[in-house]
Amino acid sequence: MLKPPYSKYSRIFFYILGLSKVPQISDPDFIGAWSEDDTVMLFFHKAKQSLIAAICRQHACKIIYEADMDYDDWENGSAITPFSVGNLLVAPAWSLDNADIRLDPSVVFGNGFHPTTRLCLEALIDVLQSGQDSFSKALDLGCGTGLLALAAAQKGVNKVLAVDNNALACQVARANARLNNQQDSVEVKELDLIVQCPDTEVDLLTVNLHHELLVHLFQTPSFWQSKYYIISGFFTHKEDVLLAAMPTDKVRFLDRKQREKWGLWVLQRR
Repeated sequence: MLKPPYSKYSRIFFYILGLSKVPQISDPDFIGAWSEDDTVMLFFHKAKQSLIAAICRQHACKIIYEADMDYDDWENGSAITPFSVGNLLVAPAWSLDNADIRLDPSVVFGNGFHPTTRLCLEALIDVLQSGQDSFSKALDLGCGTGLLALAAAQKGVNKVLAVDNNALACQVARANARLNNQQDSVEVKELDLIVQCPDTEVDLLTVNLHHELLVHLFQTPSFWQSKYYIISGFFTHKEDVLLAAMPTDKVRFLDRKQREKWGLWVLQRR
């Protein structure tokens, strides 16, 4: 996340270490970290060879991979600039433009430029502005930066629960909620969806996750309690796998879209 003296990102330097737990780091150039599959990924604004070497000595671990890149190449190879979806204007935290949502994307998923995030955002606005139903509660699974949760709150949803298994994503989403004065409307929770599915008795559920995790959720009966669903994160050639796992007696299709190789479904509970 952005912290003084930094007001925007330029280059990112990241190191993957053979560690199971994120070490304590106090460094002004530190962006954030997460752990996954017995590895830890550390992100900095500047190169940190000496610090990483000291961590490796202290924890008896090795560097698995290290690299530096332009920040715009991190998620989707696109410059992070203001963009509009319908009448919603989203801008990065460092932009001087007026915006409905200001976002610090940090180094987690959901800056709005990946096809699945954009598809979800477009569908969310369409559903909320359809006038066909009222929406007071929403749930966003795999929230990343919190963009979809913030958009739901900005469009009038009273309470939104944003869930992610990535600790850094949860930190970033909470910071973005504060940045947009939505901390009372958007709650962020770190949760492993393989272990526990949160309460889905909501008006709208958005989920943007890998197809294997979607299959797991589809096969969890408690997942199918929302009025509406916006589902993405899958390649279109995996639709047959998802359809086989979906209880067609409980939901019906409202929309089905594709962008590049990615798919999106909008469903309504029967």
